Amino acid sequence: MESLFILIPLAVLFIALAIRLFFWAVDSGQFDDLEGPAHSILYEDKTIKPETDTCQSSGKKKPLES
Repeated sequence: MESLFILIPLAVLFIALAIRLFFWAVDSGQFDDLEGPAHSILYEDKTIKPETDTCQSSGKKKPLES
């Protein structure tokens, strides 16, 4: 019976700590976008480098014709 006087306040303290930690995580944006970074690896980057063709004989760079 005496152990209940220790365990009940300890349980209340753990619950309060868990609730505080949950609200801290929500406020700091931990749950904002869970799927966006996982899907972003499937898409190409927006930056496209200009395509150039290097002539072997002259060493000049010539843009590719499409």
